[in-house]
Order: sequence, then structure tokens, then C-alpha cells
Amino acid sequence: MPTLGWRWLLALSALPSSMLLLFYGATPESPRYLCMKGRRDDALNILEKVARMNGTKLPPGILVSDYEIELHGKDTESEDTQFLSPRQNGDLPPNGIDSKKGGILSLSMLLSTELFRSTLLLWVVFFGNAFSYYGLVLLTTELNNGNNKCILAQSQSKEPHDVSYKDVFITSFAEFPGLLLSAATVDKLGRKLSMSTMFFLCSIFLLPLVFHQSRNLTTGLLFCARICITATFTVVYIYAPEIYPTSLRTTGVGVASSVGRIGGMLCPLVAVGLVHGCHQTAAILLFEAVVLLSGVCVLLFPFETKGRDLDDSVSNAKQVNAAL
Repeated sequence: MPTLGWRWLLALSALPSSMLLLFYGATPESPRYLCMKGRRDDALNILEKVARMNGTKLPPGILVSDYEIELHGKDTESEDTQFLSPRQNGDLPPNGIDSKKGGILSLSMLLSTELFRSTLLLWVVFFGNAFSYYGLVLLTTELNNGNNKCILAQSQSKEPHDVSYKDVFITSFAEFPGLLLSAATVDKLGRKLSMSTMFFLCSIFLLPLVFHQSRNLTTGLLFCARICITATFTVVYIYAPEIYPTSLRTTGVGVASSVGRIGGMLCPLVAVGLVHGCHQTAAILLFEAVVLLSGVCVLLFPFETKGRDLDDSVSNAKQVNAAL
């Protein structure tokens, strides 16, 4: 940045992500999704390819839909039948229906009686995650900036853009242990307990920053808080697809992620603006409120998905939730 500026840094940083576009064509489609669309042969081809790559064979039998089972009068799944449900009454429309109407129907089903609670809570958690994550990234430079005009004791002889890249590197490195922590806890503690614990720990690490701290302590607290928020961000992207049936999975996760981006956009306008206005206490308290609210919402999720089979339709999900 001192040599080329932030635009070149942003452009060069985008190159690795852009290269992922080359791999989208080689990414296999979801067999569950293909079965929902009636493309059973395509789904079977992908499953066979997966089996070959793993050095095994598919179990004996044929890939059938719930409609075919019902048509032949089979009440239960036989041992040699591989079952993937394409569609049930009350789920998404067939391919013949206009895609725009199908999209509106998908959005309306996210707010249906069966999914309203999960959807609303998930939106709050995604919003809180993004708001807190990007807030911690920005606070690293704002609280450790040598030109903090709110601290009168600072010398005025430093350069106008005196940013400690060492502190930025240290706090950014926190994402690595955050990923390891999420991997270690998501299946042992479960999705809900992992996320809620990390949210509450994050609030504890942020609390001392209500008051001005030394540079090293500030960096250490932000490092620990970022570990926690990285872990919650990782786990929520595991949990979110599991709470929705296949017929709504990508729509539900996509809308929730969009709500999270709103939190990311509002963060610099609200929280960081408070820091610039010499209201560090108010800014940290705002982060505390968002993080704690997100943790409470995680506890209010209707069910845990660890070890639970994925649902293919809203009606199936409703039956399973009623049983739980």
C-alpha cells in the first residue's frame, strides 16, 4: 500500500479468488437437487463417479423417487433401494413453471409456518456475524492507529496514514486457529453449542476494550475475539444448509448470506463512525449488543442438526421436527 496504494492491493488480492471461476465447470451438481428436478440418470452418474473416486461401489439397487415408491404401493424403503426424494406436494414447482414465480414461491416458503422461526433467527445470526467480523477487522486499525485524535498524548509528527501492519497481520492470522477451532468443535459440541459458546467468548474478549487499553493488550484481545467470530462464521455456514430442505436449501442460505452482507455494509457507517467521533465506549458496547444478541438467537434455534439426515422437502422437515 505505501508504494502502489489500496486499489492495487485490492486488485492483486482478488486474483486468487478469481481463479476459482475456472473450477466451477468441474464442480459436480448435487444429486439431491438433480433428483428433485427429475434428472435421475444424471444424479446416478455423479454418485457412481463419487464411488469410483473413493474406491468403492454403490450399494445394490436402483435410484428411485418417493413418487415412484408411492406409485408402486411401497410404504417403506427396502434395503436394496437407494432413496432420494425429488419432490412432494407443497414443495417447489416442476420445471415447467416460470422461474420468476418459482423464485417468489421459494422466498414465501422461507417465511412459512414451518420455517419462519428458523429463517428469522438465521437472518439475525448472519447479520450479527458479518457486522461483528468486519467490525473487528476495522477496529484493528482504528484502535491501534498512531494518529488517534482522541488520545491527546500522541505525537503529531507521524505520517498521516501510520497504520501498524504488524497488528493487522497478527489479528488476521487469528482466522487460522479460528478455522481449526470450528473444525474441532462442530461435531463434538454440535452446531448450536459451538456457535453460542464462541459468540459469548467473543463478547468477553471485547468487553475490556470499552476503555482505552495498551496497544499490545488491544491487539491480543482483538486476536482472541477474531478467533471466536471466525469460528462462528464457519459453523453457521455449515448449520444453515442443514436446517433447510433440499427444495429450499440454496435459496435459504443465499438470502441469509445477503442479510449478512447488509450487516457488513452498515458496520463501518455505524460502529467505526463512532470510533472516529471519539465514542469508543459506545462503539464497543454496540458490538457487545450485536454479538450477545446473535448468541441468544443461536440458542433459540428450534433444533440441532448434528448427526441428522438432510431433508428433501418441507413436508419431510415438518415431520422430523415434530418428532423431535
